[in-house]
Amino acid sequence: MKYARLTKEQFEELHQEFINFLATQSITGEEWKEIKADKPEVAEQELDVFSDLVWEGVLNKAEYLEHFSPNQIYLFKITELTINLIAIEVKNEAVDVTTRHGYAWLQQNLMDDRVSLYTSAKNMSDDRNKDIFALIQQGAVITKGDLYNFFEKHLNLS
Repeated sequence: MKYARLTKEQFEELHQEFINFLATQSITGEEWKEIKADKPEVAEQELDVFSDLVWEGVLNKAEYLEHFSPNQIYLFKITELTINLIAIEVKNEAVDVTTRHGYAWLQQNLMDDRVSLYTSAKNMSDDRNKDIFALIQQGAVITKGDLYNFFEKHLNLS
């Protein structure tokens, strides 16, 4: 398995897609029940293959990621060659940017001395999707990039 197995909830959401996946392998619903009962290791392999296919599809489309922690925000823009980062750090113990109140404070105090903005870029490895997946495993989520684009304009990076 290249990525991670989907959760039970994700499999439930993708129930029809999983049925279609099994159909492409000429596995009927009845055969799937038999496989699960008689050959659980084969069933596990099918779940893993399907999970990797779903992850590949999602990661291929990913262009922006965000990761919030109480005093930092990491905004990523994925290009063909690089992962660009805009990092916002709040050096005010009373502010937690993961809360509505803390985020509002950040919006109103962006130019405060206790707010630092950093930018960085690193080259993509040979496996783009694995690089993106590693960020997701660390807590990043895929976004449409609104926040990244806001800060990119604010920092005159474009």
